[in-house]
Amino acid sequence: MEVIETPLKDCVIIKSKMFGDDRGFFMESFNQRELEKHGIYFDVKQINFAKSGKNVLRGLHFQKEPHAQTKLVGVIAGSVIDVVVDMRKDSPTFKESFKLEIDARDTFLLIPKGFAHGYYTLEENTVFYYAVDNFYNAEAESGLIYNDSQLNIDWGLIGLPLVSEKDLKQPAVDAAYTF
Repeated sequence: MEVIETPLKDCVIIKSKMFGDDRGFFMESFNQRELEKHGIYFDVKQINFAKSGKNVLRGLHFQKEPHAQTKLVGVIAGSVIDVVVDMRKDSPTFKESFKLEIDARDTFLLIPKGFAHGYYTLEENTVFYYAVDNFYNAEAESGLIYNDSQLNIDWGLIGLPLVSEKDLKQPAVDAAYTF
């Protein structure tokens, strides 16, 4: 397992070792002991999957305290542009964003509590995976509008994305909840 720093404090890319032959491949997608060797303590409480067509944008989402979640995200099939925004007031990277194209099964992004998260699908039948360390709570659900001009995120959109009505009603970063 390789842990790669990103420009955002505490947000890291995790590359797992994949072993393959003519039958297919084997990979450990999560190993708590290995993460702890890198100083990452992540106790999975829930695992979610979402399937989307091409040109779907989901996000930017987060759970408010005390239900905030650390997420470990990746793709099972397809590819995405994954985007995170640091919403922690006391962080040196507050309101900064980071994006990563995830198109390999061995690449994951660890997103700490206090980050908004979203992704844009680049292929049909994209299956997105995320493990979280806290259970979902509908009353704690919140988010940011994906096209906030202050954040100036380049999603790499091809035309207008398919976005849910709920996501289109999210506030700009200055009006949103911060940690």
